[in-house]
Order: sequence, then C-alpha cells, then structure tokens
Amino acid sequence: MEEYAREPCPYRIVDDCGGAFAMGSIGSGLFQGLKGFRNAPQGMRRRVMGGVSAIKYRSPAIAGNFAAWGGLFSIVDCTLVGLRRKEDPWNSIISGAITGGILSGRKGKATMAYSAIVGGLLLTIIEGVGILFTRFSAHQYSHVVPPSNPQDAQIGLDEFTFGAASANM
Repeated sequence: MEEYAREPCPYRIVDDCGGAFAMGSIGSGLFQGLKGFRNAPQGMRRRVMGGVSAIKYRSPAIAGNFAAWGGLFSIVDCTLVGLRRKEDPWNSIISGAITGGILSGRKGKATMAYSAIVGGLLLTIIEGVGILFTRFSAHQYSHVVPPSNPQDAQIGLDEFTFGAASANM
C-alpha cells in the first residue's frame, strides 16, 4: 500500500475538509466539555449542564476553523500536485507553510511570515515522524529467506514443539 495513494484532487478537498471538521468537532467537544464541567458551579447537575453548554457554544466554531484549515491545506496541496506533477512529503510541508501564512494574512506581514514558518515546521515534524515509522516498520515485512538445509530448520524445535517431536523428550 502506497502512502500517497489517496482520492483524486477535487474529491480530496471535500474529504479532507470533512475529516478536519469531524476531528475538530470531536476534539473540541471533549476539551470544551471538560472545561465547562470544571468551570461550572458546584453540583453534578450544574457541572454537566455547564459542560454541555460549553460544547454547544464553542465546539461548532472550533470545528469550522479546523474545516477551513483542512480545506485550504487540501487546495494548496492539490495545486502543488498539479504544478509539480508528483506527490511527496514536500507538497505537505509547503502546503502547511502556505496555509499558515494565508490564514494569518489579516494580522500583518510579520505574523503571516511567523505562521508560515510554524506551519511548515509542524508539517515537517509530522511528515518526518511518518517517514520514520514507515522505515522502522518496513523491516517487519522484509522477506525472510528460509534455510536451505532441512537440518537447519530443525535446530530450535526441541524446546518449543508440539506433537511427535515433543513426545520424544
């Protein structure tokens, strides 16, 4: 299975936008629920209602922000795939930097540059960890050469065998 075998680009944008919205909904629902529960007045009923109220108030806005980030990231990523004619980790890293810069564009050039650097660094870390996990787990699937001599295959069977070989002990 290839890591970059995903949906084609027009569909990928909607897919990533929806995935980011779902991730933002779940994460912010948990976070805002705990925050509302903790900050509510005493009493279990009030605390539960405080948690539910915080989820209803803030969770949709945070999920929408996640969706905007995911959608813009996918648009930039698909644009880079179209321009570069290849899918590799550099597209994600550059997309993270451009997305961070665009989303903070209203705050000025310095903030825009800082957010672009942070976005690029975050995606560099994410892609680097993904590549490391792929490399470390790749040797699990490497081809093991069976022993050419049938006697070599019988060497370790005395200790951990079942059936006829263990009856001879």
